[in-house]
Amino acid sequence: MEIAKRILDGEDLTKEEALSIYTDDSIDTLDLVDEAYQLRKHYYGHKVKLNMILNAKSGICPEDCGYCGQSRDMKVKTRYALVSKDKISQGATVANDNKIGTYCIVMSGRGPSDKEVDYIADTVEEIKAKHPQLKICACLGIANEDHAKKLKNAGVDRYNHNLNTSKNYHSEVVTTHTYEQRVETVETMKKHNISPCSGVICGMGESNEDRVDMAFALKALDADSIPINFLHPIKGTKFGDMDELTPMKCLRILALFRLINPSKEIRIAGGREVNLKALQPISLMVANSIFVGDYLITGGQPNKLDFDMIEDMGFEIDENHMMSEV
Repeated sequence: MEIAKRILDGEDLTKEEALSIYTDDSIDTLDLVDEAYQLRKHYYGHKVKLNMILNAKSGICPEDCGYCGQSRDMKVKTRYALVSKDKISQGATVANDNKIGTYCIVMSGRGPSDKEVDYIADTVEEIKAKHPQLKICACLGIANEDHAKKLKNAGVDRYNHNLNTSKNYHSEVVTTHTYEQRVETVETMKKHNISPCSGVICGMGESNEDRVDMAFALKALDADSIPINFLHPIKGTKFGDMDELTPMKCLRILALFRLINPSKEIRIAGGREVNLKALQPISLMVANSIFVGDYLITGGQPNKLDFDMIEDMGFEIDENHMMSEV
């Protein structure tokens, strides 16, 4: 196929070509993984970046996202307002002590209030004073210019706001905010020199065309980091009974996103354990970044299993990437 060679020579795939490659059953998935691996190796060698989430505010949300166990339509068991600054700071210390380069502070809700942004900004300043090398990613929802300024001044390195799905399929996933509002938040953060992190959730009934559109939308956004979530169905949600992914399909999705966004950090995020199953190690041949520990309201596998997986595959933890991309 020599797809990777063409891309490294400066050629971009078109949407039509990407869709053809992704849907062509005559192209073996592991051959596609090998093409993606050549790109991953070129840009990232054998390094793996580690990320950790803190769920700083849980279950208090007016949005109707069909995948989310914290949405307004769910009776959330774990429901709390912003946790203490000490708890957020303690999480940063845990991340630092476990060679985790990016610490993600996540809040439920449509978007933060001014008071909440001030609270997070003050906490980030305290964390940066103690762990200046730790990259801080804020994931607070739909945010505005003033929020971006405050977060940047406090030392926030990266802002996560996922597109989640394609523009075409967005109304099937959520009706309480628009696709354009998500794009605007990412662009606002970029404007204030905060590294943009934006990704997707696959397995919610979207089409193959939607997945290709998602990958190209993130290319157009120039997202530095692209977390790829695989739906972990939660009973009671709109997509709670959906089960359309297989481990091989997940590998193919990862390869698609690498081929379209060859130099970007591709991160395997929520749902990797339940969807990739025994093929998790192979996914590292495409992705160069993973979340370790638990997610927002679903559990991850023990850190030791992730560290063993990285070592067994001949990869190594990237301990020096924290500030290099900001």
